[in-house]
Amino acid sequence: MHLKRLVLVAALAVFAAAPAARQAFADNAAKPADPGLSDVLTDLLHGVEGENGTASPEKRVPFGREQVQLSFAPLVKQTAPAVVNVYASQTAKVTSPFEGDPFFEEFFGRAQPRAQSSLGSGVLVDPSGVIVTNFHVIKDADEVKVATADGREFTSKVMLKDETLDLAVLKISADKPFPVVAIGDSDALEVGDLVLAIGNPFGVGQTTTSGIVSALARSHIGVSDSGYFIQTDAAINPGNSGGALINMGGQLVGINTAIYSRSGGSIGIGFAIPSNMVRAFADAAKAGLDFFERPYIGAEFEMVTPQIAESLGMEKPTGALVSSVEGSGPAGKAGLKPGDVILSLNNTPVESIEALDYRMATLSIGTKATFVVLSKGQQATLEIPLDRAPEGAKPSEVTLRGRSPFAGAKVAELSPRLAQRLGLRTDLKGVTVIDISRDSPAADFGFQPGDIVREVNGTSIDTAATLAQVAQQDTRWWRFTVERGGQILRQVLRY
Repeated sequence: MHLKRLVLVAALAVFAAAPAARQAFADNAAKPADPGLSDVLTDLLHGVEGENGTASPEKRVPFGREQVQLSFAPLVKQTAPAVVNVYASQTAKVTSPFEGDPFFEEFFGRAQPRAQSSLGSGVLVDPSGVIVTNFHVIKDADEVKVATADGREFTSKVMLKDETLDLAVLKISADKPFPVVAIGDSDALEVGDLVLAIGNPFGVGQTTTSGIVSALARSHIGVSDSGYFIQTDAAINPGNSGGALINMGGQLVGINTAIYSRSGGSIGIGFAIPSNMVRAFADAAKAGLDFFERPYIGAEFEMVTPQIAESLGMEKPTGALVSSVEGSGPAGKAGLKPGDVILSLNNTPVESIEALDYRMATLSIGTKATFVVLSKGQQATLEIPLDRAPEGAKPSEVTLRGRSPFAGAKVAELSPRLAQRLGLRTDLKGVTVIDISRDSPAADFGFQPGDIVREVNGTSIDTAATLAQVAQQDTRWWRFTVERGGQILRQVLRY
């Protein structure tokens, strides 16, 4: 190493001596010859440590003026035409304190509905006009319009949306194919990789920012129920939601979805939904599914806490703890048991329950997956079929009417498939709300899809027909129990 340093000093002295000497050195360096002064110098500047060097030639610091002056412009020209602006509008009901009073309505008039709009971005992923964006960009929208990078505007239709994933797929049509961005492999990303974020921040027009991948597999950021995000320091601001996160190969590796900020602007902490999830969601939309189906194995999971890890003899809290198993389901038949810990899926380590949910959701129904589990202190390998969640008996959907707080709610009896559609645990039973009419008593009282009605006025609710009958009671007092997100809510009101 001392010899290399002396060689480096000597070489720099030669470079500083005269232009002719520098030119001669460059000419000699270009000729194939035995390793000499020029080769050693080049290796040192490239960060190569000789035959036993550890530096990767594919990823290195810029070398020479030409590389320092490299530009992202060709990459932007290739991908930016496929990034669109998404405009969602809805009509909001405006209430007046004098509503229903004939005297005041005569003089002041009725409250008029007010239009509301939201702005976001989207990415064309299919030449036929298939666009991926965020659910929160088009949530509750009456109309969704799309403006392409060349200035054209289209009215779109929603093909598929999922609030738990914060993803939506739109469709626009034209005579010619649309430019697209190829969907890349987000699992190939590494911390430190360069990325570009393209979108429409603050409505100022299409904007490109650059940065690196700051972290992978971020969870518990409060954006959606999905807990697996790419973190980047590429500037993402309001309006970037639904925009593209592009790698240096010009591929889509994420859909920008959220930022961490105290002021509303970017502070260098942004989050994107991985492209492998985006691909699976877009494929479901193109297949015509009415909701995003996840593979079903008939098991539920919980987080491995430090206490649980210690009790199981694990070195650290990792993996996903099996909390329940349906005996007749694929996991039960394969030998999975409550108390087992999932350590890896298809040779990929499972760090948490969020990682398991993400990787399961990106797999195809009808295939098989290989699970490595810790069972009674021993590792075992299980091959489990990935099935479609069972429908069970065809659920009878009932729209509740009459004078009750439930009027306007559509309810049905839970099955694993319906529970999956609503983002609930597939082992839950009961009668759940699946839809609510706008401006109905059920909407005014705050009922939400996924609420499970357990009891009304002292009557246990086990079927949709029972709830419909109880909701017809001639009473002004209502006492009911609802399960929401694993919590029991009890309410008494006069209506």
